[in-house]
Amino acid sequence: MTIFRARPAATLVVVAALAAAATTTGAAVLSGPATAAQGCRVDYTPNQWPGGFTATVKVSPGDAAVSSWTVTWTYAGDERVTSGWNATVSQSGSTVTARNASYNGSIPAGGSTEFGLQGTYGSSGGAPTGFSLNGVACNGATPPPTTPPPTTPPPTTPPPTTPPPTTPPPTTPPPTTPPPTTEPPTGCAGAVLCDGFEGQTGSTPSGDWAVVSPDCSGAGTATIDTATTHSGSRSVRINGAAGYCNHVFIRSTKNLGSMGSVRYGRVWVRHTTAQPTEHTTMMAMADAADGNKDLRLGGQNGALQWNRASDDATLPEQSPAGVAQSVPLPTNRWTCVEFMVDGASGQLRTWLDGTAIPGLTADGAPTHDIDGQWYNRTWRPQLTDLKLGWESYGGGADTLWYDDVALGSSRIGC
Repeated sequence: MTIFRARPAATLVVVAALAAAATTTGAAVLSGPATAAQGCRVDYTPNQWPGGFTATVKVSPGDAAVSSWTVTWTYAGDERVTSGWNATVSQSGSTVTARNASYNGSIPAGGSTEFGLQGTYGSSGGAPTGFSLNGVACNGATPPPTTPPPTTPPPTTPPPTTPPPTTPPPTTPPPTTPPPTTEPPTGCAGAVLCDGFEGQTGSTPSGDWAVVSPDCSGAGTATIDTATTHSGSRSVRINGAAGYCNHVFIRSTKNLGSMGSVRYGRVWVRHTTAQPTEHTTMMAMADAADGNKDLRLGGQNGALQWNRASDDATLPEQSPAGVAQSVPLPTNRWTCVEFMVDGASGQLRTWLDGTAIPGLTADGAPTHDIDGQWYNRTWRPQLTDLKLGWESYGGGADTLWYDDVALGSSRIGC
């Protein structure tokens, strides 16, 4: 898909000069609080992977402020938008429409705001075209000609005159309390937990996170890092040592037990060493319905796997056909890991950079090589916490970074 090939993603910049100033002949000029002005600009920055993509869209109205905005464009291929944040995004055919949220409709002259979206595609397509802001072309296209209104001859009989009212109309006083201006965290879509670790001021995670060693401690460490980040200026670095008993995690101190039966998570992670044959864990969540034993995400046989600490069941099964249904965690780059756990139905789903992983899916019906072992007993998890770090149950050391972590009751996206 042509618009998503480059990494780092290239920005598609769309700039348009809009209606010129009124001439002496009386041509109309587009104006008003919801109209784009001269210098309208839309920047579309994509990030693509096989079968899916995200995009950041920057809206700049130009020389005049707007009090609300609607951005539209057209895809050349079979791209389908599945979700958005900081805007209400919809699609009809190949045309996409994005409308401002309640908190970001006003943009001052010379200012800008951003929103994001996520989508899928099947075959490649060209770059999106036809960008407009509040109905005004912003991609260099010539706006439609303005047709002057028909001239109506003056009436032969003057219209009746109505005397002005003797009582002035009532005036509505301005509200004494201004509306809230605090925006939700970018990219968290109302999540209960949303943390990019920017509030960490020391070298050791604290405050909303505690360093823990659930079984036993050893050589593993957890620190705040300012050199390697996914966004912002901070991340958490885990130095994971090889060998049993070098367990180290950071655990959220927020009360996550009241989230409900459905939990969606999004974690950006980067690591340096390919996953070994031995079993490792990089994320764990205590399950109150399973004796507070952990539901664990990590690796085995060189690929990602879920593991249930209570009975060591794995998803997928560790047969060659099962492992082939999973994928390794990429090294030396930031990767978006998403998951969904539905405690009411006993289902689990996992996405890597927006793509669903069949081997990391428990759909409620046992399937040999995938979730047959997982459903050897009834599984209705009640997850109560979140831990990020490293456990090795044999060989295998790794250095990992975590950033932009979120948990919520609906899918958050990357």
